[in-house]
Amino acid sequence: MFTPKQFQFEDRAARITFMKKYSFATMVTNKAGIPIATQLPFLIKESDDNLVLSAHFALANEQARYIEENTSLVIFSEPHAYISPTHYDKPESVPTWDYVSIHAYGKARIIYNEPARIEAMEQMILFYEPGYLGQWHTLSDKFKNGMMKGIVMFDLEVSDLQAQKKVSQNKTATERERIAVQLEKSDLSTEKAIAAYIREL
Repeated sequence: MFTPKQFQFEDRAARITFMKKYSFATMVTNKAGIPIATQLPFLIKESDDNLVLSAHFALANEQARYIEENTSLVIFSEPHAYISPTHYDKPESVPTWDYVSIHAYGKARIIYNEPARIEAMEQMILFYEPGYLGQWHTLSDKFKNGMMKGIVMFDLEVSDLQAQKKVSQNKTATERERIAVQLEKSDLSTEKAIAAYIREL
């Protein structure tokens, strides 16, 4: 990821918090020189210094066939906002976009062990809808087994994590205040989120 120095996002804990908050991400994998991608909900797991991303494909999704032999890229990116040059002191300024984005690289390992697959599914439920776990436990084995046969579960161990937080750090405090005030008036949650990041500066 091209990341100018002033927009570097290096705080590991803050990165992981961001990934968990915006965990519906895009996974890109190479297929014979052509990138293919799928949008997936991820579970982010930390173990010592390791960071593991867990998710699953539909069995029919061909991307699953390429994730073990190739390095994949998972892109976590959600809040963003157009920034008008009308907020700047100098008239000769250009429009831009503020955003936060994290790129996670790594090779995936498909999970074949059935107990491990069930555990991974239950961890996913606990993260996204813990209240559903009780209903999950009441489902028949036949239904669960049929559902599990239709998915490919995997863990991706992150080998490289790159991040950028571009939230008008290169502007003056007065200019940032104008931008934040304008974004806070927006009906879009993504723009309000960027305003909050600007306020943190």
